[in-house]
Amino acid sequence: MRWGLAFLLAHLFTLSSAIGGLENWTPWTSAFSKVLTSAPNAAPAENLTMVPWVAPVTTPWAEGHAVSQPFSNFTGSVDDRGTCQCSVSLPDTTFPVVRVERLELTAHILSEKFEKELSKVKKYVQLINVYEKKLLNLTVRVEILEKDSISYTELDFELIKIEVKEMEKLIIQLKESFVGSTVIVDQLEVEIRNMSLLVEKLETLDKNNVLAIRREIVALKNKLKECEASKGEYFPVTMPPPAPGSCSHGGVMNISKPSVVQLNWRGFSYRYGAWGRDYSPQNPERERYWVTPLNTDGRTLQYYRLHNTLDDLLLYTNALDAQIKYGQGSGTAVYNNNMYVNWHNTGNIARVNLTNNRVEVTQTLPSAAYNNRFSYANVAWQDIDFAVDEQGLWVIYATEASTGNIVISKLNDTTLKVLDTWFTKQYKPSVSNAFMVCGVLYATRTLNTRVEEIFYYYDTNTGKEGHLSITMNKVKEVVQSINYHPFDQKLYVYNDGYLLDYNLIFLPKPQETARH
Repeated sequence: MRWGLAFLLAHLFTLSSAIGGLENWTPWTSAFSKVLTSAPNAAPAENLTMVPWVAPVTTPWAEGHAVSQPFSNFTGSVDDRGTCQCSVSLPDTTFPVVRVERLELTAHILSEKFEKELSKVKKYVQLINVYEKKLLNLTVRVEILEKDSISYTELDFELIKIEVKEMEKLIIQLKESFVGSTVIVDQLEVEIRNMSLLVEKLETLDKNNVLAIRREIVALKNKLKECEASKGEYFPVTMPPPAPGSCSHGGVMNISKPSVVQLNWRGFSYRYGAWGRDYSPQNPERERYWVTPLNTDGRTLQYYRLHNTLDDLLLYTNALDAQIKYGQGSGTAVYNNNMYVNWHNTGNIARVNLTNNRVEVTQTLPSAAYNNRFSYANVAWQDIDFAVDEQGLWVIYATEASTGNIVISKLNDTTLKVLDTWFTKQYKPSVSNAFMVCGVLYATRTLNTRVEEIFYYYDTNTGKEGHLSITMNKVKEVVQSINYHPFDQKLYVYNDGYLLDYNLIFLPKPQETARH
């Protein structure tokens, strides 16, 4: 068998020599080698009989020379006797089938991912085309708006102005047809006037912020509707309000709902402080508003701000900022261009000239307790509380001799000397705050987180005291200070950082001597 294969291979060698080499026969020789070495019944090499073979005359072997021609996987030669001898070798390594399968699997996975990403790209191309069309449409609209002389924002403000004017006409009609007290209507009139000013200011500052002003208008319209619906109902006949700065009345009878002016200028963290309107007997109509937020410790008065008009206060404009070292507590008051404060960490009181921001006078308040000895309920560091009314400057405090009960002293507003003093039976730490009107002390207490009550009065004109029950709504839990202004007859309340004001409603002046 092996001899026959060798014979066949010799013929193949001859054929390859004729066509110029055996390079193209490598697969065949490999196959031959595989068959030769893998035959199970093959005889040993030494038992094989080598059959002489004569090469064709066209090959070098025919000349009787032993020629060895090495190729990729085998070698062959013919000796002098014409015997063919050849050897075939197989490679040591096998074909990497596992690697090829892994390569095919990886190629398949990559192909699927590519298809997915390609589909995404197609979708993105479609979206881009849609957005391009929208952008083109928007560009055309913007060009049209730029060519117009009136923008939508300007039209919005014009509509708001028309609505405000309609409300102004309605409020005038309500005032003419109202019977009795017009306190609520007057308050609405002020709010509408403030709204008109705010619209004008916003129109110049921010032409895109109209949402808040629209909400305000809706609220005011609702109030006007309520007033119009109730104007035919029964209203108790009350006297016209007393003349500004006058005490021709019988004392406080009621109080309006609070009007929230704004948050104090230093922000939410400044919960303690005071605010009000400067009262000058020589120039009672002058508008000058002051705000004194305490530092975040709730004790130290260091900065204050002045505004010459209510509009400036509402819009935080044209403010005069100043600094002092240092006041204490929320008991500040302003009278006739002077600020009155309790001096820090002492029982002294001081007068600060608002024209030059200079401390003109400091004076010890006789026997006054200070530094939280007898402060108001829920409000620390207000042992000494100044008040202003039609009769001038007052100070509300307590002493050890009064066992913590309220003491009222009338002060000389220039020298801070005590002119007269009254002792009450009301314990000061059980009172949440107090104010003076026409020489009468009114004290408040807390009913709940949204309601205070004016529950106590002391009349320095008659020496009489008693109890009242006038509820006073609030927007936050703690009332830090209350200041009264004689000309507009309002209370200015500092309520956990918010600035509120209230209108007071008075009883008719009684014919008898007693006031209550």
